[in-house]
Amino acid sequence: MPANPEQTGPIAVYGATGFTGRLVAAELRRRGARMILAGRNAAKLEILAEEIGDLAETRTVSLDDGRGMRDLLEPCAAVIACAGPFQLHGEPVLAAAVDAGTHYLDTTGEQPFMRLVFERYGEAAQQRGVALVTAMGFDYVPGDMIASLVAGDDPVEEIALAYWVKGFGATRGTALSALGMLAGGDVEWRDAQLQAAPQSVGRGTWEFGAPVGRQSMVRYPAGEHITVPKHVHTPRVRTLLSASTAVPLPGPAASLVMAPFQLAMRTPIRRALEAMVPRLPEGPSEESRRQSRFLIECEARGESGYRRGQVSGSDPYGLTARTTVEGALRFAGPGYDRRGALAPSQAFDPADFLDSLGSAGVEYEAPTRAG
Repeated sequence: MPANPEQTGPIAVYGATGFTGRLVAAELRRRGARMILAGRNAAKLEILAEEIGDLAETRTVSLDDGRGMRDLLEPCAAVIACAGPFQLHGEPVLAAAVDAGTHYLDTTGEQPFMRLVFERYGEAAQQRGVALVTAMGFDYVPGDMIASLVAGDDPVEEIALAYWVKGFGATRGTALSALGMLAGGDVEWRDAQLQAAPQSVGRGTWEFGAPVGRQSMVRYPAGEHITVPKHVHTPRVRTLLSASTAVPLPGPAASLVMAPFQLAMRTPIRRALEAMVPRLPEGPSEESRRQSRFLIECEARGESGYRRGQVSGSDPYGLTARTTVEGALRFAGPGYDRRGALAPSQAFDPADFLDSLGSAGVEYEAPTRAG
């Protein structure tokens, strides 16, 4: 991508003054992109705009100002929505993007909101000629795209995705979303349809490649249950998270702690914890982000055995800025013509997109045949 990419219009960032929004704005500046920084706090927007420089305009728009939101988005080629939790704050930006005919991406990791994008707005986006890509960050672009590459064009009996993350520090928004996810009510793709996910915690073990090795795994209500079946012919998707990622304790102990904690999230304790979130640091420090590591492994099982691949890298929040900006710039470039609610692998070529993340330290391998 050139230093000053060709754009059919500016890229709006709604929720620009939050932790993830600021990373996105900084990445747009690095790419030389024209942008509009938007949100509810004019003073914070002006401070951010001074940091970004001449490439940024600002607009103060509240979520309940439908006309103001449409006026913000109409001249834009794309909008990156960063204001979460998305179940509480996401729909006004999404609805305005469809109404204004502006391509849309967001940074959610929340299954219910992802389903809303596809089920409530997909048809309208198709008619308007607008592309909607939800969960365009670390959750769940790498997993969705490696699943596409590993499965290929052949039907498979199952897609399994195993996540391991070391040194992950959640932002306030991620913490609030995670509390909601732990309360249950999530779904999984099983028997070729979305069904209520079993609420048991343990998911056995997974043998990651060196140096990670064997890990105890727990349930992970991931977004690939929503996106992967859009482009992979499979009746079953499984997603797992290393127990040490969910709870920083040795694997068996982490699994034991998760079960009562999950039950607690269905009681008033959840509200008490949510009230404490604003007291936490806004997000991980730059140093801790640099030191974090992730590995996502994918297996596609079929009658002829299985294929296996992986994606690895560091700094999930920095990667979210890279993936959303890369997607928005592709939306904003002349000639982009895909429309409707799309999985990341439907909106962009998976191999080409993952290749573009190489400069951010992302590496991937797919597919490896075995069995």
